[in-house]
Amino acid sequence: MLVKTTGIVLRTVKYSETSVIADIFTASSGLRSFIAGGVRTRQARISPGLLQIMMPLEFVSYFREDRDLCRLKEARALYVFKSIPFDIRKGAVGMFMTEVARKAIHGQEENRDLYELLLHTFVFLDETEDSIANLHLHFMLQLSEKLGFMPGGSFSEQTPYFNLLDGNFESLQPAHTHWLAPHYSEKLGMLLSLPREQCHQLPLTREERSYLLKQLINYFRLHIENFPAINSHQVLEEVLG
Repeated sequence: MLVKTTGIVLRTVKYSETSVIADIFTASSGLRSFIAGGVRTRQARISPGLLQIMMPLEFVSYFREDRDLCRLKEARALYVFKSIPFDIRKGAVGMFMTEVARKAIHGQEENRDLYELLLHTFVFLDETEDSIANLHLHFMLQLSEKLGFMPGGSFSEQTPYFNLLDGNFESLQPAHTHWLAPHYSEKLGMLLSLPREQCHQLPLTREERSYLLKQLINYFRLHIENFPAINSHQVLEEVLG
């Protein structure tokens, strides 16, 4: 049946000479794969530019719940990016967040909160004029909340250690190796307390930001079974400086 919905493109791969397969996180049915035929022809009904990663779409598809691959019929941009395509820093941040989302999200059920997080984060990235150096860290914490393993508790003198394995701020240094020292636990706690619009206000050196990024990737790896390696963080760190 024909279904009209909205979604965020998380990945596109070539399929045959003229078609592509797009992984789209939809507002109505979670993460789904769609084939778009003939997009690299002059008569294409769907422009290949619409299937770039991060792109918010409104689209119609021939949808069947029992199929892993559905066919796109038509699509249009739900939001047109104004700065991301021309800003290498924003592009790198967006690419990283997209990769994390694609590898962390599983399931084909409706998750409106998760969809809204993706949409609003990418629109914010495009529109903000503030520094975006901390946005990817803040996004990972928000994503962990939507996926069910957001850090619990809060940093204090009584709970100065963040236990990556248990996901809590704790009073004693854990017996295993997956924990943050008080300095980084405090930074993490501060980041958790800030809304997206203010996350740039957290002062972090390049070394601090890099360390927190590596630890948050490790946090995802500890809490998501078979979480794949993240490849775009090295480019991100080079670009952000």
